[in-house]
Amino acid sequence: MSVPAVIQSSDDAEWLVLIYKIPPEPTRLRAGAWRRLKSLGAIYLQNSVAAFPRTPTSERALRKLRHDIIGMSGTAVLLNAGVLTGEETVLAAFQTARSDEFEEIVDRCEGFLAEIQKEYEKSHFSYAELEENEVDYTKLLNWFGKVRERDRFEAPGRAEAQEALDRCERALEDYAARVYAEEPEGH
Repeated sequence: MSVPAVIQSSDDAEWLVLIYKIPPEPTRLRAGAWRRLKSLGAIYLQNSVAAFPRTPTSERALRKLRHDIIGMSGTAVLLNAGVLTGEETVLAAFQTARSDEFEEIVDRCEGFLAEIQKEYEKSHFSYAELEENEVDYTKLLNWFGKVRERDRFEAPGRAEAQEALDRCERALEDYAARVYAEEPEGH
């Protein structure tokens, strides 16, 4: 999925910038900080410098992460910043990160639809399989909700991900109807 050459302006968005340093050992501390920043949707401007559009939620999360980094014998500074020059670069990185997430959701939706198709091919219409598919669909929905929430500038791929989820929902409803139709009488 490609990001358009012209990205809508962030309307002078404020960014939170976390500059941190974590001791090299144990490596799990560094990996944990990286995972938390990734789950927030932060982008790296360079090593150990992460940025995210300022929202009350992101500020709370980054303040907590800063506190945790200091507790790991590291250092961390959280800045509120506006971009003076190079806004296109920051926005492009942020949009690319969101577009990549939306593309991954589309890929997982295709996997979900393939699994439903396998159930049809095997004539496997059970409540246990239906429940498993419902759990998988709910995970996809929750993941999309998280990405959509941090998609502050309407990244490309959002509509495609929504359409893929809609296809998954229809497939799940059709599969459920088939499971119900296959249910033995009197049960």
